[in-house]
Amino acid sequence: MRCVVVGGSGFLGGYVIDLLIQEGFEVFNLDIAPPKANSQAKFFPIDLTQDFDFALTPKDIIIHLAARQYHQKPPRYKRKEYFDTLNVTGTERLLQVMARHGCYQMVYVSTDMVYGKPMYLPIDLMHPKNPFGFYGKSKLESERISQSYREKGFQISIFRPRMIVGRGRFGILSKLFALMDKNLPVPLIGKGENCYQMVSVLDCAQAILLSIQKGLPNSEFNLGSACPPPIKTLLAELIKDINSRSILIPTHAYTLKKTLGFLGKLGLELMYAEQYQIADREYILDISHTQAMLGWNPVYADKDMLIEAYREYKAQKSGR
Repeated sequence: MRCVVVGGSGFLGGYVIDLLIQEGFEVFNLDIAPPKANSQAKFFPIDLTQDFDFALTPKDIIIHLAARQYHQKPPRYKRKEYFDTLNVTGTERLLQVMARHGCYQMVYVSTDMVYGKPMYLPIDLMHPKNPFGFYGKSKLESERISQSYREKGFQISIFRPRMIVGRGRFGILSKLFALMDKNLPVPLIGKGENCYQMVSVLDCAQAILLSIQKGLPNSEFNLGSACPPPIKTLLAELIKDINSRSILIPTHAYTLKKTLGFLGKLGLELMYAEQYQIADREYILDISHTQAMLGWNPVYADKDMLIEAYREYKAQKSGR
């Protein structure tokens, strides 16, 4: 069976490709850039922002991972167009190509940011969709396009992961690790008594495999860790385990958010609004539907993910 991973050169893509090849699939990687590491997948350069016509077959399974995200530093004055060009238009272009080739099976990795600020907990699939940032809005629009193709007979599983953590990408964690590495104080947004769920990149890849094995159910699936601890507990344990002398500093959340927003307007963004606006909020996805339908259970705890990420951060800093 062939799997075509669109955006396979990215962070999650490498893990998904490795797992699929391990399971015996023939894998193609369609991306604008070749993979950074050695990969057994066959690579074909394509750009979803342009017209393309890769020769798909009706039995192909498409895994759509291509997306523009904040860490790629979009210009503030063009953020809507920046995200929509690939996340919305690119998704629609991909589905059009699939339809031309009679290929109707897809996994789409969206984001939990389609929900916006939590109105109740845990956040289940019935939670209102009120994204407040351009990234979340573009992903929600992509989901709506995917739903319109479901109505045409497509089988599309949509995943909404929390912040994905693992080897290969640090994102905002690099700032956190840098402070701990230098034994400097680590400011919290608020008191740190809230839970801020994450999910391992390995658990995400496993969920995609299970979806394929289950015949790509036409459903949405939340992905997150089980029983995430309060942030201050999580970070305190991390500081202890890596032998850092950093201390956690609670802050006045409202004031700090205003400061982060002001710095962002000056082009000095330490965090993006879709990150800091919910950083002091209890934010937990309900993963029971994913567990019931796919038989998926997260293996990695939040602390395990952070320690693994920190070890790679240190290895890269030392040139290993």
